[in-house]
Amino acid sequence: MMTSRELVKASLEFAGPERIPRQLWLLPWAETHFPNELRQIQQRYPDDIISAPACLRRPAPTQGDAYAPGVYLDEWGCRFENAEAGIIGIVQQPLLADWQEVDTVRVPEELLSVDVEQVNAFCRSTDRFVLSGCGPRPFEQMQFIRTTENLLLDLAQPPAEFFVLRDRLHQFYLKQLELWAGTEVDALTFLDDWGMQHAMLISPAMWRRLFKPLYRDYIEIAHAHGKYAFMHSDGYILDILPDLIELGLDAINAQLFCMGVERVGQCCRGRLTFWGEIDRQYLLAYGTAEEIIAAVESVKQSLYAGGGVIAQCEFGPAAKPENVSLVFATWERLSHSLRP
Repeated sequence: MMTSRELVKASLEFAGPERIPRQLWLLPWAETHFPNELRQIQQRYPDDIISAPACLRRPAPTQGDAYAPGVYLDEWGCRFENAEAGIIGIVQQPLLADWQEVDTVRVPEELLSVDVEQVNAFCRSTDRFVLSGCGPRPFEQMQFIRTTENLLLDLAQPPAEFFVLRDRLHQFYLKQLELWAGTEVDALTFLDDWGMQHAMLISPAMWRRLFKPLYRDYIEIAHAHGKYAFMHSDGYILDILPDLIELGLDAINAQLFCMGVERVGQCCRGRLTFWGEIDRQYLLAYGTAEEIIAAVESVKQSLYAGGGVIAQCEFGPAAKPENVSLVFATWERLSHSLRP
């Protein structure tokens, strides 16, 4: 019988896993509202993928609780304001209000104080597939520093300081990924939300010019050290999936249903592993059992090719525990008929 690590690797390599590997993404909202149901889901469908702890020798310079009402300051000093427990707030005031002050943005070097031996001990203690305990996010972090509205306006005609900030973040993330690539984790992770409901936040051409080269560097670091590269990006990103395949990305966590599962399959089946997900805008919150089953079956039909699928969904605001459980029950049933 394959271990969890072997299942995930077989899925990434399109090598015929014995069953579809799985991972539940969890927001504190679910722990608060459905603790008993959550415990039952986790016991019945344990994760095959986990993230390594940060294992920092020097604590990250954050303030507050990212998921509690009130103010939270992230590692860069960006101020998040949150009105609801269990979810993350938003940045309303820019850390960098004037581009002329770009040199005042402090890089959180504490995130580089990783205790490598402690991370390695964690990896050796489990047979599950381990993701790195870091999350480079150049576009999102620039939004947190400038606010989303300001940054999108900046992109219309980027000042020289825009590139100074982008490159400063990028150089820091390269150091962070090189550090994690030297540990025994199985994959490096990075993220950026690029999509709205039906289109990208910026044009694909602008994305290719300004940000694609950054992801090329991240993926090259992973592969040079024998690691897989995993990325998360919410929203409609169909236009850049071929680019990510070209760069060699191994797995993407994306909102398949706003892009159209069949369209994604026509573009990418057998070329990229889809690390979830099931629609959380409607299905997990309001869908019937029949709709949940049909959705999972559509992902299997459109994307599975002797691998290429990881059963993942997010238990977050408004999601019904019975729908989350049914997602994994359906994947388990479908796993019984897998063929390489």
